[in-house]
Amino acid sequence: MVPPPFVAYLRVYQPLHAFDDAVRPALQAALDAGPVEPADAGGRERELWLRAQLAVPPRLLPAERADGSPSRATPDVLALDPADVPQRADAPVAAGPLVCPLDVRLRAAAALLGFVSTSSPALLSAALPVTAEAARGRAQSVLTGLEPGEVHMLSSTWRVPLPWFALVDPPQRHLDAAPRPDPARRVCWRVAMADARRRVSRAHDIVVRNLGEDGPAAILADTGRWLGEFDPQSAVELDYGGLVHLMDDEALHGDTSAADVHTAVEALQAGDADQVARSYEQLRDFWDEVAAAQDHG
Repeated sequence: MVPPPFVAYLRVYQPLHAFDDAVRPALQAALDAGPVEPADAGGRERELWLRAQLAVPPRLLPAERADGSPSRATPDVLALDPADVPQRADAPVAAGPLVCPLDVRLRAAAALLGFVSTSSPALLSAALPVTAEAARGRAQSVLTGLEPGEVHMLSSTWRVPLPWFALVDPPQRHLDAAPRPDPARRVCWRVAMADARRRVSRAHDIVVRNLGEDGPAAILADTGRWLGEFDPQSAVELDYGGLVHLMDDEALHGDTSAADVHTAVEALQAGDADQVARSYEQLRDFWDEVAAAQDHG
């Protein structure tokens, strides 16, 4: 059994009524056909990428046809029941399923643009089926005119960006410690959009006042802007994805990352520099150990 890619995700699930009329029927068809299980999302992305590379001629991006236009296949979506999302009494609750498209082609185009911008000419020549200039142009054409809120998922390899934990309620962690490499092994948090926005805004204000606008504050600001583009009845999910397969059971059960981030934010608010340092050291040690598994993979 092959584990999913070592990628963590921050996802937004929206109610169907929040999507444009042009895409809503396709999303409904995907729901009717059966949504992708969150534990299978990473593997599905990998499968689409491999199919793109094995096609004749090879596709530059997954989920597209040979001419670069998007595939007309039924989109891959994740679905979430609003009942599975903790809600405040005064928060709106969506009727019907919440939907998160995988947006593989859009996200791959953004990743390709970053790869072309940061890689050496020799690596680009070996990795790309077209010139770097052509790849950059194709990626830019996919992303041109992209509306805010069209990409429903952020991802991070080998570790979770620590500011993401500011969005969640630490005790509401969902943990399934199925044996590795069973895809059912999972850690995630789900939160109502109103709570996610409130928490990220508060954490950003505290971090800016104490540490300035760079680093964690910039990530919080970008995340807050991204969340602000979605329907208020949406839900947010922080998912460790394939990273759980880098952690043994002791690490999985003993992980206090969400609580440590919240403790650090409160300590910043209180001016307790010693506690901030202790929380950061614990977080650094835990995630450095997770990321170090890359060297043994």
